[in-house]
Amino acid sequence: MLLSYIQEIVDLSGISGQFILTGSQSLNMLEKVTQSLAGRTAVLKLLPLSMDEVRQFNDLPEELNIFELIFNGFYPGKYNLDIHPTDFFLSCFETYIQRDVRQIKNISNLELFSNFIRLCAGRIGQVLDLSSLAADTGVSVNTVKGWLSVLQASYIIVMLQPYYKNLNKRLIKSPKLYFADTGLASYLLNISNADQLQNHYLRGGLFENFVLLELLKSRYNKGLDKNIYFYRDNNKNEIDFIVEKADKVDVIEVKSGQTFSEALLKSLKFWKRNFDEINSDTYLIYGGDITQQYKNHNIVSWKNISILFDG
Repeated sequence: MLLSYIQEIVDLSGISGQFILTGSQSLNMLEKVTQSLAGRTAVLKLLPLSMDEVRQFNDLPEELNIFELIFNGFYPGKYNLDIHPTDFFLSCFETYIQRDVRQIKNISNLELFSNFIRLCAGRIGQVLDLSSLAADTGVSVNTVKGWLSVLQASYIIVMLQPYYKNLNKRLIKSPKLYFADTGLASYLLNISNADQLQNHYLRGGLFENFVLLELLKSRYNKGLDKNIYFYRDNNKNEIDFIVEKADKVDVIEVKSGQTFSEALLKSLKFWKRNFDEINSDTYLIYGGDITQQYKNHNIVSWKNISILFDG
């Protein structure tokens, strides 16, 4: 009913921007909405806070620690209420499983679904293998597809599609799996403090996840499309992220190590050798502090990732 009243007011007045509707998305509610306001609305996706937004909380140290950031995550409630991440995400996860999942999809075995989400967390940054995930969970491939759709629709996971435009290579066609918040992913991996991240087997994947989310937030907060992909061919040549822009692409490799060496540029050099006809800028985002130019590549500290947000 509300949207029908809004449509009438908008159509009669002809004035744009009179109404801003915010809140958590309810998929069941959207299924029942008969008035879409097509042609009269702009829809903005808002992920959890960006790193720059987190910096605005007064009780945070001036020098943010990357492992603390990843462990704490970026949900506003975590910072507003000053709750330990384990307690915060335990509550969030149980609420999501017990309430939201029941409303979104009729999943009878919530314990099995909970285990499935944890198995997804163990695959962060990996090309999705539906058969392997189904076998480890103990359900069919079709069930896994349905559950992944639920996690995507409820902004728990992010699926990154492969880049294929203008490329004549044998490419991987499956997407890569990430989470919409690194704090939730850390909780699902049973990480209980930030120090554990430094030697965790998924340290690189979580750092890569953090970088992807910063890129996504910068685009979504401007009302832009996702336009972020990855590259991987059958010879296992891989580029972590490719951001497609109007006149070029940003080619991004991500390494969690704190020390730069030329060996980290292997994937970017591969791109330059094989796709020099594509107008592109190359970036290495790493866990160190120094941002510099090196042999036509941009070496960017995670602290200065906003360098990539222009354009």
